[in-house]
Amino acid sequence: MDKARISELKNIYKQELLGNVMPFWERYGIDEEMGGYIHYLGTKGDVLCDDKNIWVQGRACWVFSRLYNTVEKRPQWLEYAKLGYEFFRKHGFDERGKMYFTVTRDGRPLRMRRYYFSETFAIIAAAEYGKAAGDEDAKKFAEELFDTVCGYYYEPDPELTPSKVDPVTRPSTGHAVPMILIATAQVLRECGAGDAKKYDKAIAGFIEIILSKFVKRDLKALLEMSAPDGSVIDTPSGREINPGHAIETSWFMMHEGMVQKDERIIKSACEILEWSFERGWDEEYGGLLSFVDLKGLPPEKMEWDMKYWWPHNELIYASLLAYHLTGEDKYERMFERAHEYSFEKFSDPENGGWFGYLHRDGSVAMEVKGTMFKGPFHVPRQLLYTWQLLEKMEA
Repeated sequence: MDKARISELKNIYKQELLGNVMPFWERYGIDEEMGGYIHYLGTKGDVLCDDKNIWVQGRACWVFSRLYNTVEKRPQWLEYAKLGYEFFRKHGFDERGKMYFTVTRDGRPLRMRRYYFSETFAIIAAAEYGKAAGDEDAKKFAEELFDTVCGYYYEPDPELTPSKVDPVTRPSTGHAVPMILIATAQVLRECGAGDAKKYDKAIAGFIEIILSKFVKRDLKALLEMSAPDGSVIDTPSGREINPGHAIETSWFMMHEGMVQKDERIIKSACEILEWSFERGWDEEYGGLLSFVDLKGLPPEKMEWDMKYWWPHNELIYASLLAYHLTGEDKYERMFERAHEYSFEKFSDPENGGWFGYLHRDGSVAMEVKGTMFKGPFHVPRQLLYTWQLLEKMEA
């Protein structure tokens, strides 16, 4: 990639973040009256539902805090971050200390799920906000909640975090939790929310879990689920590959390989990226399929062939980072394909923001910019990280 292309791309990603995506969410998503963020939004920012997903509150809080910490200390960004932080601290927990999944606009509880992803995003939000605001209580809260979540993982409580299927009949373990805990610990460490060595150890442990239980080198795949001993469960859910999740894991691992100066981790991460792209990229229509089966059989999930926004965000950044770290042209080509597809199909420069849901042929399936699952997180995170990496490459 020549310097002219790097400079061109740097300006594209900076403009898309600061001129298109963030203005949309700042204009339509900030709830000054009730706190937090409204995120179920139509094409032009019209509110389709004002219930609030707790993990979106954490994710958006992290984004505003991160922009404040790494781009520009805009007082407005810090104030927006504070709205989210105070909302989930006040309304996010039940009497047992477990976080809700969904609450009403004013914070009354609606739904509790067995998962604890609300907690992981509250952790990164509190750590990043604590760094931005100089709030040591927020950092301490983040550290303590991380310890709680690690307890959920290593010593599960069947009352708080019940198994998805009967653990006696079919014991299994999932890739998603150790994956997200890698990124969670990385943010805590970077923000100075606790002992860095504690997070080094935790991250190393989660990476080893992924490599030993979910990565199948002989099959060139990273599975979403396995038996506790790492063997393949030969059912549709046991054979499931989620290319977006696998690619997201790959760049979490690349980041750690850079921090630890460990080429072994970087090499494994690049292999995961390459396998997942090869299995997931739709050669007929372009874009990443949402789910594929390890054996090439029909995937279990009906939406397997839809093109979601977030896997493409992960692919853009992961492929560029792999190219930066290795210099191999195949990753540059991978990046350019992901970049071209994503900006053509998902970005909406007319109304702002990105669409999230496409049919297999790339046509828009849902003309919404936010849902109970899509908010201001994957798109701005990717745009920010890609822009900053391109600046580094240019320098």
